[in-house]
Order: sequence, then C-alpha cells, then structure tokens
Amino acid sequence: MTPLFELHPVGGQIVVTRFECPSRWTLAYLLAVHARIKRDVHRRNPGLVAGRTVVDWRRRTFLSITVWDTLSSVYRMGDVSRHVAGARLPARLGVRTRCGVFCYAGDWRRVMFRGDVPARSPLQPI
Repeated sequence: MTPLFELHPVGGQIVVTRFECPSRWTLAYLLAVHARIKRDVHRRNPGLVAGRTVVDWRRRTFLSITVWDTLSSVYRMGDVSRHVAGARLPARLGVRTRCGVFCYAGDWRRVMFRGDVPARSPLQPI
C-alpha cells in the first residue's frame, strides 16, 4: 500500500510562528516590528508567496503564517538582515515563541481519498 502522505519539499511550505507576549504593549510593539520585517522580506525574498498575521489581543498572542514557494526560499530568510536581527528580539522582550514548518504533502484527492493522482502543488504554475 502506498503511503497516504508523501512530502514534496519542492511543492512549497507553510511556516507558522506563534508569539505569546507578556503584555499588550509588548504585543503591539512586536506587531509593528513584524510588519517592518515582512516588508523587507517581500522585497528581498521573492519566494514568499503570502503572509498573514492572526492576533488574539485577549490572550496577548499572534500567529505569523507564511506561504513559501520552495524550501530554499525559507532558508533564504537568513539573507534578510532585518529578519535576522528581529529573530533575537522576542526573547529579550520576554516573548515565548514556537515555530513549525509544514511541507506540501500531495494533491487533496490523494490525501483525502487515496486517489492515484500526481503531486502538483497549487503554488506552482498549472
């Protein structure tokens, strides 16, 4: 039997980073910094397809969700100096973070119904 999930790194990745802030002031400050970092990333890393932020003010938490066209684009985040500097900031502000990288796992028909269809990422041209 073929496996239900087969990872295809060339099909794209989603990166989800969670920020848990000690105060709303820290949350607001980090959101402002995050917006500046995102602008630099968009300019310097063409592999970023989309990025969204989901904020929960009551819990002082936000999620940064980014969609990347290739795994190498995720690695190129190290070339964006503002991101490198910004990655050190949460710990200094007492912000707890956790991050995960989710890889393209195949066509939805294969994942949901074990259909015998090729893996073609929606992040790549049809």
